Amino acid sequence: MIDLRDDIILATNVRKNAYAPNPEYTVGAVVMAKNGKRYTGCNVQNHGILSICAERVAFCKAISEGERHFERLVVIGGPKDKEPERCLPCGYCRQFISEFCDKDFKIYTVYNNKVEEYTLEELLPYSFEL
Repeated sequence: MIDLRDDIILATNVRKNAYAPNPEYTVGAVVMAKNGKRYTGCNVQNHGILSICAERVAFCKAISEGERHFERLVVIGGPKDKEPERCLPCGYCRQFISEFCDKDFKIYTVYNNKVEEYTLEELLPYSFEL
């Protein structure tokens, strides 16, 4: 397995910046571009229906900087101020990611001192395609 230590540290730290008043579920994400550059994101919730997930924040930061080729995504989340639990991108994020990544793109979640690895195709077997 690849070394995810730097990604885990970045995702853990950015999770602290999440804005999640209700429910208090905080998520940190790190997307790594194929050139090795990393982009972080945290979830930003609001009282309306258009909150934004950490995964899309990280991708949007990367895309706004001109990135279009991605290596992997690490996601860490759970109730605020508690240990992380199994946390994977929601359906909206999965579809969003599929616009920029192939079916073999790796997605990792970290919790209970373990790492789980998935491909985008495992999490979204029937994505919308143009």
